[in-house]
Parts: sequence; structure tokens; C-alpha cells
Amino acid sequence: MAALTFGATVFFQVETLAVTGNSRYTQEEIIAASGVQVGDNLFRMNKKQISQQILRQLPYVESVSILRGLPSTITFQVTEWDAVAQVEVYAQGQTQESGSEEETQQAAAQEAWLISVGGKLLEPVSASHTASISVTGITALAPQAGSMLAVPQDQQGKLTALTNVLQQLQEQNMMGRVSSIDLTHTSYMLLRLDGSIDAKLPLTGDTAYYLRALNAAVEEENRRRGGQAVGTMDLTQKEYTAIFTPAEGS
Repeated sequence: MAALTFGATVFFQVETLAVTGNSRYTQEEIIAASGVQVGDNLFRMNKKQISQQILRQLPYVESVSILRGLPSTITFQVTEWDAVAQVEVYAQGQTQESGSEEETQQAAAQEAWLISVGGKLLEPVSASHTASISVTGITALAPQAGSMLAVPQDQQGKLTALTNVLQQLQEQNMMGRVSSIDLTHTSYMLLRLDGSIDAKLPLTGDTAYYLRALNAAVEEENRRRGGQAVGTMDLTQKEYTAIFTPAEGS
């Protein structure tokens, strides 16, 4: 046993460190976050702990696999999140939901945070880092880069609805068509679609189906009108049916 241990220590030392799948972070940044160094033993390292270190220090990393290549190579296979939405963090612990319009304005946002499809907080919004979808109507609690978006208990349903709709927008290639998601209301969300449609979707239910139905209804309305429809598409009034109300003057 002692001979085996000695052999593993001497002959299986890290000589080469490689990174694949990265775009936002450099190879050097990922290796530094891992804490692995040339000369470390290939088999004595704690891969789970190393992965957690990378995920904690580099918020845009979604997942990381650590592969051993005998006799002396470690490869970090990473996938990275994209910033798909930005969530407002409101002053006074308030969202846009309660009170008068004047009170809503007083609860103006202090800052906004970028989030991934899965709801991971990436970094505060800045002039150089923004996202196409603005999310309002939920309160981010103690936001910190690398942590998951946390909200008050009474907003858990809204958070679930948000991550569900973001995932489905991505899967149905609709992400670039939505500019805002309003979660102010307690029973539905309001999506701004194609810059001209306010789409009301239930907070619960089959989000994938609702988006397919919405897309089909918008296409049909555009075809019928011979141009881009402007108005409200409501999927909350009748189950799985989209009801279109044109905007005044359209």
C-alpha cells in the first residue's frame, strides 16, 4: 500500500492544465479560480470542491467538469451562462406592485442585476454589460454575484414563473423578441413581444404551450392584418386561447 501511494505521488503530478468551452473567462482566470497548480497530485485533488470554487468565483460559469488525462493532464470543461435579463432591485424593499402610482415612483430602483436563464445573479448592470429583457415586479434579496436570485417568500411563485418563461423563451428561440417581463400582478405576467404586443400569460400552468399558442396567435394576427399587429394578446381569459385586443388607432 505504501509503495502504491508513493507511486501515485511521484508519477501522477499535474504538468499540463487545459480549459475548453470558455469564452467570457480566459484560461488563466479559470485555472486561477480552481486553485490547481502544476505539481499537484492528479488523484488527491477534490474535484467537487474545485468545481465549487470556480462556480463561486466566476459567476458566468454554469457548470464545470474536471477530467484527468493520464499521466499528467487536467482539463476543465466549462459551460458559461449568458446574461438574458436584468432584474431591478427596489429601494425601501418595495416592488411596483403595491400602492398608488406616486408610491410606485418613490420605490424607484436602486440598481439592476444581470441574471442567467436559470436565475443566477451574474453582476450589476453597467454601461458595458446589459441584457435585452428587463424584469420588474419582484424584489431581489441581498444580491451577490454567483448566488441564485432570492426573493421574499410571497414572491416564490413569481420567481418560478420567471425562470420557467426564460427557459421556454430560450428553447423556443423567442428570447430576442421579448424586451420586458412584468411580474407586478399576482395572477399573470406581462411580456412585451416584438415591440408591439403586450402578452398576458398565467403565472402557473404549461408555459411552453402558452408561448407556442402566443406565437401562433401573433403570426395569425399579423397575417390577417397584412402587417405587424399592435395591442394586447390575452391568454388568461380562456384556457389555452389567445384573445387579441388591438390598440386604439391601430
